[in-house]
Amino acid sequence: MYKIKVFNNISEKGLNLLPENLYEVSADIGDPHGILLRSYNMHDMDVPDSLLAVARAGAGVNNIPIDKYAEKGIVVFNTPGANANAVKELVLTGILLSSRRVIEGIHWVNSLKDNGANVTALVEKKKSNFAGPEIKGKKLGVIGLGAIGVMVANDAHAIGMEVTGYDPFISVRSAWKLSRGIHRAETLDELLADSDYISIHVPLVEQTRDMINEEAISKMKRGVRLLNFSRGQLVNDQDLVKALEDGQVSKYVTDFPNQELLGIENVIAIPHLGASTPESEENCAYMAVSELRNYLEFGNIRNSVNFPECELPPSPDTAQRITIAHKNVPNMVGQIASCLATEHININNMINKSKGNYAYTIIDLETKVKDEILNQLSKIAGVIKLRAI
Repeated sequence: MYKIKVFNNISEKGLNLLPENLYEVSADIGDPHGILLRSYNMHDMDVPDSLLAVARAGAGVNNIPIDKYAEKGIVVFNTPGANANAVKELVLTGILLSSRRVIEGIHWVNSLKDNGANVTALVEKKKSNFAGPEIKGKKLGVIGLGAIGVMVANDAHAIGMEVTGYDPFISVRSAWKLSRGIHRAETLDELLADSDYISIHVPLVEQTRDMINEEAISKMKRGVRLLNFSRGQLVNDQDLVKALEDGQVSKYVTDFPNQELLGIENVIAIPHLGASTPESEENCAYMAVSELRNYLEFGNIRNSVNFPECELPPSPDTAQRITIAHKNVPNMVGQIASCLATEHININNMINKSKGNYAYTIIDLETKVKDEILNQLSKIAGVIKLRAI
């Protein structure tokens, strides 16, 4: 019986995937094998020795100490793409709101409440104050072509925008999904200089922190409209406010409001609504639970942020499966295979994958091994966690 501890509200669509005969699920459970969460902060949480995996129903994992967990062999999953459509729809909304001054117009109309019969005439007289350009034919630059970036690029192109994408690390999967009408920028500077609108879709790492700063903004078209639905820290707020004041940036639409941006003219600050749809929450929960089950029951890893993708379909003639989380060092697989060979144990199937400093090996055996052999394997230098499934 696997014990699953739940933080935050996880959609029932996901939790219903956990069969009662295999899983005990509760917010109050002790010594969990797995944790499901959304935004709960785990940085100050004591790590139970029983914990094997954490699955976040969402893409960002800033609330989870992923390096600390990797050192303990705890696999951390996220759900990339599960909320992509929800975020994409809000980005497209942001593009339109940045152009047509709809929000400003609505605020002004609401201020006319006490003008009685004069409201219609006032609206007709003053509506030109809220005019804004159409987006058809305008140039949109999309920085980052992951699940969300690809969808933004494709749909913006479908409604008439001329779209250029930049992503030096684009995956094969994303490349296949990208419309042939999307142009490719060779450099980030090329995209910055040529775009009327720029939408950012990259993860927050040290290399991307403050990537939109005074230098980057100086390379953009004057009057550019900037959209940030990825992470607030990708944009340097002080440099942005200065650019808004002098007209280099005409609008900034962000899903990450903070004290420095509130009340600033031409900032449209949205209260982090990117994934706030019932469909997105259900998709994220379903994906997170599926990943957790696949790991706990079969040892397979898909969409981990601290260990490599590593999956091996179960075979009917396998007596036992061993999974080993270990450091990415030379001769590790050789040592594991030698240990098994010494005990005359045949390997039915095996896969090994690495990611940065860590690696993961799945081994299917023809016979079930004794505990003494498992202990020998676990004592190999560099082995972090061994499981027999």
